[in-house]
Amino acid sequence: METDRSHRHRLHEDAIALILGTLFVSLGTQIYSQTTLLVGSTAGLALLMSYVTHASFGIIFFVLNLPFYYLAWKRMGKGFTIRTFLAATLVALMTQHQPQWINFADLNPVYATLVGGGLIGNGLLMLFRHRTGLGGVNILAMYLQDRFNLRAGYIMLGIDAAIMIAAYFVIPIDRLGLSLIGAAITNLIIAINHKPGRYVAWS
Repeated sequence: METDRSHRHRLHEDAIALILGTLFVSLGTQIYSQTTLLVGSTAGLALLMSYVTHASFGIIFFVLNLPFYYLAWKRMGKGFTIRTFLAATLVALMTQHQPQWINFADLNPVYATLVGGGLIGNGLLMLFRHRTGLGGVNILAMYLQDRFNLRAGYIMLGIDAAIMIAAYFVIPIDRLGLSLIGAAITNLIIAINHKPGRYVAWS
């Protein structure tokens, strides 16, 4: 019992990870949005829908996540669900207001791919290590990893591939190619650094 307590994250540690993780993800998503790139997971689907409908990414992202909170509550517990709801809401709000905080006058698409993918991957890694998802696909991936010992990064990579196939009909082919590279960067960061049993602390 003492060992468990020694490995448990403190409340302020969870709060710091929540704020920084969502900030990294929202900044990476904003970089992708500015260059018509596509991130993976539920955020990628929300970006794709925003490109098609010209509706707000933040609103679409928030609404898409709503059905998945039931699975999180039933399968992952109350604490995980609350932290995930807070994280998804923060990403939606930050992305909505980020154009007021930062403006990219000239952003190279290749640079955006590398930096955006790295920011999103590390932001998700911070959240995952504090038992927090970003709704949607992240909830499903973390549930399958906990239940069946499957790697969350590889599950997300497969789902992202399906999103990228749909994106073929929406964004230019060169941006689609860069988006695939960005998705690989994001998911490899998670797959390499978030292996089952490697990180023992818990929230």
